[in-house]
Amino acid sequence: MLRRTVVAAAAALVASIGLAPAVVAAPVATAAKTDVATIAHRGASAYAPENTLAAVRLGVRMRADLVEIDVQQTKDGELVVVHDNTLERTTDAEQKFPDRGPWRISDFTLAEIRTLDAGSWKAPEFAGERVPTLAEVLDVLQRGPSGLLLEAKSPELYPGITERIADELSARPSWVRPDHKARNLVVQSFNWGFIRDFHGLLPGVQVGVLGAPSEAELAEVATYSDQVNPNHAQATPEYIAAVHAHGMSINPYTVNDAPLMRTLIDRGVDGIISDRPDVLREEIGKVRR
Repeated sequence: MLRRTVVAAAAALVASIGLAPAVVAAPVATAAKTDVATIAHRGASAYAPENTLAAVRLGVRMRADLVEIDVQQTKDGELVVVHDNTLERTTDAEQKFPDRGPWRISDFTLAEIRTLDAGSWKAPEFAGERVPTLAEVLDVLQRGPSGLLLEAKSPELYPGITERIADELSARPSWVRPDHKARNLVVQSFNWGFIRDFHGLLPGVQVGVLGAPSEAELAEVATYSDQVNPNHAQATPEYIAAVHAHGMSINPYTVNDAPLMRTLIDRGVDGIISDRPDVLREEIGKVRR
């Protein structure tokens, strides 16, 4: 919120002396930052099965500033950490429940999902990894230095999920206290209506829209969102400048190539979402040296 106030004041000053805002905004996007956030996508998912506790713990060990996960809702209203709306790609649901296709998360109870193997598809050493609950991920992160980037995945499919996520976070005061930025919690979604509603429930928690609002849409998005997190191809110097000019930060996804990481760092992004947080941290370290 402080950043928005500063940017608004700067914009007013610029307007009073007759300069176009783009004149001052453009350099922001081209100056490399040394405090770029390392965000572990679905945990350290290049090395461990995505959205499992193994991947979350590895992201923490790789000193990610934030660990990103995807949250959805079971048939009985429990919050689980899975990326796809269905279970067959990252679990053995198809083998264990052959007559239950298309294996939608919303068709299974938490107890049923907990019987699934969510690790063997990645490598034999991860056999037996389970689909975690949001509460379990919060427990792991509570004990370490990494924060959480929580993506509400397809919230339009799950009535009541906005309130359930807010309640789960509110039950752990350290995540939602007024100085929440020390805990590094951000909630994001491609569903911008969800973000607006969630902001209304927990206005002290940082939120971000996934995707790339047009420059005409950015002013409205900035009334309820702290971040814009687009695909890396959309993070041009001009777009980064436009997001910054509206007082929001920008964290592109999903960047696993070291040269592209360095390009985005040089353009002035605030964070990068990567399956390889160790490589990203190394690239950020090169800027600092």
